[in-house]
Amino acid sequence: MQGLSAGLLRQATYTTARLGSFRILTNKATQANGGKPLPLYQKALCGLTAGAIGACFGNPADLALIRMQADNTLPVAQRRNYRNVFHALYRISADEGVLALWKGAGPTVVRAMALNMGMLASYDQSVEFFRDSLHFSELPTVVGASAVSGFFASACSLPFDYVKTQIQKMQPDAEGKFPYTGPLDCALKTVKQHGPLRLYTGFGVYCVRIAPHVMMTWIFLNQIQKLQKSAGL
Repeated sequence: MQGLSAGLLRQATYTTARLGSFRILTNKATQANGGKPLPLYQKALCGLTAGAIGACFGNPADLALIRMQADNTLPVAQRRNYRNVFHALYRISADEGVLALWKGAGPTVVRAMALNMGMLASYDQSVEFFRDSLHFSELPTVVGASAVSGFFASACSLPFDYVKTQIQKMQPDAEGKFPYTGPLDCALKTVKQHGPLRLYTGFGVYCVRIAPHVMMTWIFLNQIQKLQKSAGL
C-alpha cells in the first residue's frame, strides 16, 4: 500500500485536469468551427494539449509516488520516510525547492501527450461513428468507443513507455559507457537495429493493463455527466 495516497492524488489531479481541459478545448474549437463536428486532426491537437496540461498538474504527485514506492528498496539510512503524499510534497519543496516537484516532467509530459492524443481523440471520433453512422444506442456507443479509445491509448503510448524502461534499466559497460545517451538516441538505435515493431514489445500485456482503465474512465464519466444533467448542473 506504499504510495497509495500519492496514487490517489495523482489520479485526482492528472485525470481531472486532462479530461476537463480536453472538453474545454474541444468546446472552444467547435464554437470556432461554427458548431460543426471537429475533424480528427483538431481532436488530436486538443488531446495533445490536454495531455500536457494534465501531466503538468499531476507531476508533483507522480514524483511523490515514485519516491514513496522506491523507498523500501533503499538502504535504511537513505530512505526518505515520507508519511503520506502531503508530507512528501512538503519535504520536497522544503529540501529541494518548489520547482523540484516538476523533476522529470519532460518525459512524463511527452508520454501523456501521446497517450491522451490516442485516448481522447479516438473516443470522440468513435462516439460520432457509432452514434451517427451505425446508429447505436447510448450504452453500446459508450462501451464501443471506450474500447477503441483504450486500444489507441495503448498503441500511442507504448513506444514511449518502452524507451523509458530501456533508459531506466540500462547499465554501463566495462568502460563505463551507457548504451544510450538519452531517450531519442534509444529510440533511433532500437528502430535501426530491430525495426519499429520492437517499440511495441509486450503490446498485448500493456493493452490489457491500460485499456480497462481507459474504458472505466469513460463509462464512469458518462454516468457522472448524466447525473449532472439530471440535477440541472
